[in-house]
Amino acid sequence: MTTTAWILLGVAAVLAVLDWLAVAQGLRRLEYLCKPGATLALALVAATLDPAYSDTRTMFVLALLASLAGDVFLMLPRDRFVAGLGSFFVAQLLYTVGFALHGGSLADYAIGAAVVTVLVVPLCMRFVGALRRTGRDELVVPVLAYMGAIGAMAASAIASGNAFAILGALLFVASDSLIAETRFVEERPWGRVAIMVTYHLAQAGLVLSLLA
Repeated sequence: MTTTAWILLGVAAVLAVLDWLAVAQGLRRLEYLCKPGATLALALVAATLDPAYSDTRTMFVLALLASLAGDVFLMLPRDRFVAGLGSFFVAQLLYTVGFALHGGSLADYAIGAAVVTVLVVPLCMRFVGALRRTGRDELVVPVLAYMGAIGAMAASAIASGNAFAILGALLFVASDSLIAETRFVEERPWGRVAIMVTYHLAQAGLVLSLLA
């Protein structure tokens, strides 16, 4: 970990915490600054740390930039959910490629796929059911495609055997599941804060997995 990366990680942490407070207090201007700011800072951390594999680092930096676009789309006053979903779909594919460049064995991937199936399939059924009940059938295919992409990323992270990667991937699944729960099933009073806390910790875990 370089000195520059440590400093940028500190900046990312401060921006993330400020974003959590902004979301909790409804401070939209502060959220508009800190939410993408934290993701950009994490992208810079990834770009400046000393990685185990430089090609994986390239994929992760691109994934974080795609996530940055998704952050912006999802926080705009006008609903850009599909555009945000598409941006994060690209991010998950890039993360998956990054893990696959130096991935585990077929047995490792089988274990990852089994774990992800147990976690993701019930969530897909829950969210698709909610979409159909509320007449939003047009979102079924995009949501299923995205769940497939994040499932592939999580399976690849588990197959890597990297503790930071596994934690980050599972937190990403949790964060996105909370988004779907809030949007499609029932809004929770603590939902938006929980989404951002798990999201920032997920991205940080994936970035730190580059070190091992």
